[in-house]
Amino acid sequence: MTQRMMNTVGFHADAEHGHGHGQFNPYISSNGNSNGNGHLQEPNGHLNGSSGVTLTLTNGTTNGNGVLKPVSRPSHDRRKSTPMMPTFMVSAPGKVIVFGEHAVVHGKAAIAAAISLRSYLLVTTLSKSRRTVTLRFPDIDLNHTWNIDSLPWDTFSHPSKKKYYYDLVTTLDPELVAAIQPFLANISTDKSPDLRKVHQNSAGSFLYMFLSLGSQSFPGCQYTLRSTIPIGAGLGSSATIAVCMSAALLLQLRTLSGPHPDQPADEARLQIERINRWAFVYEMFIHGNPSGVDNTVATQGKAVEFQRTDYNKPPTVRPLWDFPELPLLLVDTKTPKSTAFEVAKVAKLREKHPKLVGAILDSVHKVTKSSADMIEQLDFDTNSEESLKELGELMTINHGLLVSLGVSHPRLERVRELVDHEGIGWTKLTGAGGGGCSITLLRPGVSREKLDRLEQRLDEEGYEKFETTLGGDGVGVLWPAVLKNGMDEDHEGGMEIDLDKFLSAQGNEGVEKLVGVHGGVGEREGWKFWRVES
Repeated sequence: MTQRMMNTVGFHADAEHGHGHGQFNPYISSNGNSNGNGHLQEPNGHLNGSSGVTLTLTNGTTNGNGVLKPVSRPSHDRRKSTPMMPTFMVSAPGKVIVFGEHAVVHGKAAIAAAISLRSYLLVTTLSKSRRTVTLRFPDIDLNHTWNIDSLPWDTFSHPSKKKYYYDLVTTLDPELVAAIQPFLANISTDKSPDLRKVHQNSAGSFLYMFLSLGSQSFPGCQYTLRSTIPIGAGLGSSATIAVCMSAALLLQLRTLSGPHPDQPADEARLQIERINRWAFVYEMFIHGNPSGVDNTVATQGKAVEFQRTDYNKPPTVRPLWDFPELPLLLVDTKTPKSTAFEVAKVAKLREKHPKLVGAILDSVHKVTKSSADMIEQLDFDTNSEESLKELGELMTINHGLLVSLGVSHPRLERVRELVDHEGIGWTKLTGAGGGGCSITLLRPGVSREKLDRLEQRLDEEGYEKFETTLGGDGVGVLWPAVLKNGMDEDHEGGMEIDLDKFLSAQGNEGVEKLVGVHGGVGEREGWKFWRVES
């Protein structure tokens, strides 16, 4: 990106709808101010939503005295320029349920929190002559390209169907879903039926969002995704893709401001709500009637307390903005589980023993509420073993109640046995149980020797272990996709993450090293997040 482009801010006012469509690089600081709704305001006044003018400020145009000279002209006098965006990257975290599994199905509260295992989406803008859009998910062997001009824009842009980035979409339009189907028919025809269905769902979700938000003039792009999150383990992997796609498209449309360090929390929350709304649209295409919890956690990070007392209405979701970052050991049992089977098992047990099982579910609810209250107390100290022990004891109680409902598994209990033997922390299953994953809240100051010894035993017995963080950041952006991480190339402006590097990164370790989160050091220079702490 040239210096001139990096210092140009344009804004086109939408006279018909009265909504500004900000034409700006989200990371450029200008003399304009945000109006709190994610739009820029002119430094010495407000943009008139009905003015129909384009205002351009650039450090390359002066009046001869070194003073900036704004240029204003009617928007119909010249064609809007469409310079290529730099390659950029979006990332979103997976999630675990910390408290309240199964009880939440029966109207009780649960807490879900972000983990530091993430999905990463690299967005590459093609030259103007390239009229294609490509979806490439190498982790699941998906690679498909469409001609942009052949997509059903007329159907999606019809006045009765058209959606804007600020709209709230709570249901999918059957006619729009039908219009997409011909463009899914030739996807992965050489793959097994099950894998092909996964590919078609992913592609359909993307096309529904792309056609809803974009227009036929959208530039050619390639969207390439890599993930460090185990698929099908109940860690919200599809929601992370939804959030990455939503954020990427909204950034390309220049409808987001920030993220930047000085952004007010209220403005940041408005921005992530916009991302979250469209991520939910993606999730609806895949899951039909999702709770919205996974995409909410993947968008805002931290944690949420959620409860659904009426399945005809959305769940009540209360963000836990100040949920602390906690050291977590995540273990995948590598045992396939069926959420539907485990949920049905508990329902049948409740039908047979209504009072007893009802009391267990009530107890799980009380554990969830107690943990939320504890975490929000001012004296909760993440460095204090006493504070962590209190929280860990609640995790142990929650697990015991789930065991009494019959949803654990010998492989999960084996993890608890190994962790307890080393005195490393407090372990419980997460998600539906019957396999899947366990989480362990680590004691402060656990020795590397103990962790290595545990890892060796887990490896020998066929488990997969991840040392991660609970309650970390939500959606983040690296714009442009260039890292400065103390290497020689920093003197030349940093290391660019190009498509070849991204595709050739080997496994989770290779991906994390490439994107700057290798070695437990957290996000490196360049990554920015919408900060939502209160």
